[in-house]
Amino acid sequence: MVEQASAWVESPLQMLCAVEAHHAGVLGPVTAIVPRAGLRPLKATRRELRRLGLPEGLVLTEPRERMPRHVQAFGDAFSGRVQLRWLLSRPGRVVIVDDGLATLRLLELIADGPYRPLLRARAEASRMRAALGLAAALRLRASRVSVFTALPVEAELEAAVRRAGVELVRHDFAWLRAQPPSAEGPAERTVVLGTSLVRNGLVHRDHYLRWLTDLAAREPLAYYPHRREDPVDVALIRERPGITVHDAGAPAELTLRGLDAGQRVLSLPSTAITSLRVLLSPRGVAVEPVDVPDDWWTSRAAPALRSHLTGVSG
Repeated sequence: MVEQASAWVESPLQMLCAVEAHHAGVLGPVTAIVPRAGLRPLKATRRELRRLGLPEGLVLTEPRERMPRHVQAFGDAFSGRVQLRWLLSRPGRVVIVDDGLATLRLLELIADGPYRPLLRARAEASRMRAALGLAAALRLRASRVSVFTALPVEAELEAAVRRAGVELVRHDFAWLRAQPPSAEGPAERTVVLGTSLVRNGLVHRDHYLRWLTDLAAREPLAYYPHRREDPVDVALIRERPGITVHDAGAPAELTLRGLDAGQRVLSLPSTAITSLRVLLSPRGVAVEPVDVPDDWWTSRAAPALRSHLTGVSG
């Protein structure tokens, strides 16, 4: 009997990368991807992936509120729920799939040594939460860990991660690149990806909205909101002349595959820049990062955090 692997996912990118990990053979011949219940973007991503036709041996289960008992693959290594599961399970094989910039944060903490608690970059952790993060870091060291990523990792960081005993497996969305575009892209030449930086209090709202307004005054825009973008901000953007807002749902890696040569994608710092370049550059689509001017940042965006946020968008 073939053993089934399980992957617990809590974001659209995690779900997509779990599919890629199965396709690459990292998870074994049979994989069940289990999405966390109650997250609308996961429903849209699941629906779109099923429409494409899944790789052989892969099943997308119904969303669940509770994590399955035996899980080998995870997306969010900083989740308290995930870390507690590691502590309550025997050390074994653990596969971590991309979860945006959090993946690079994880690699940096692993490289720094075994006694760095696994905490998010902006976390103000309580003593109990820091203790859980430290215990999870130590348990991860006792496991056979593979990080499955499409993100650029500097050679020095990669070497330090490998010295720590963690396997780094690279991918370039091979499965998704082989799928035909499921729909035509927007008619506008310029597509803007929304950002969570405003809602997270790191970028001033008025500066961001003024930039969009000025951009739309020069040419029509197609705007794809970030899944964590404030609905009030999205409503304000929808009212701007020259901007067509598309409903947030499946990740940009799925929804923008129909763009044609001559179109372009603009984005503030985001790991989507890396993945979209892999998927769209062969089609002649430019994916352009937008630098955040110094006066856009709020006081909550410390220099180290700014550097972390912009580290993969060059």
